[in-house]
Amino acid sequence: MSALVVYHNPACSKCRGTLEILQERGVEFDVIEYLKAPLDRAGLERILDRLSDSPSELVRKDKRFRELGLDDAELQTRESVIAILLAHPELMQRPVVILGERAVVARPSERVLELWSD
Repeated sequence: MSALVVYHNPACSKCRGTLEILQERGVEFDVIEYLKAPLDRAGLERILDRLSDSPSELVRKDKRFRELGLDDAELQTRESVIAILLAHPELMQRPVVILGERAVVARPSERVLELWSD
């Protein structure tokens, strides 16, 4: 497995943009289509450990989020974020890019470059 991992949804323009940025720079990476291979608790914890953002930033607050009757109040703890994403992996924000001990939600796609900044 490569040192850089991209959790990807091929239907997402930000995911495609992130892959394009990485390819243009000649960066080797592995792609995981997280809807085909949903993360387990340990995988979600690994991502949250590496993100500098709040755990709630890993959850998409889109139409599906509202259809499920969810609101921001349910995203106040790391545990609640994990529980929601285990039950509804489609709500994971994407793309998530991991390099070593760091991770970013690459929205916009250019945020992937933060992984190489100090």
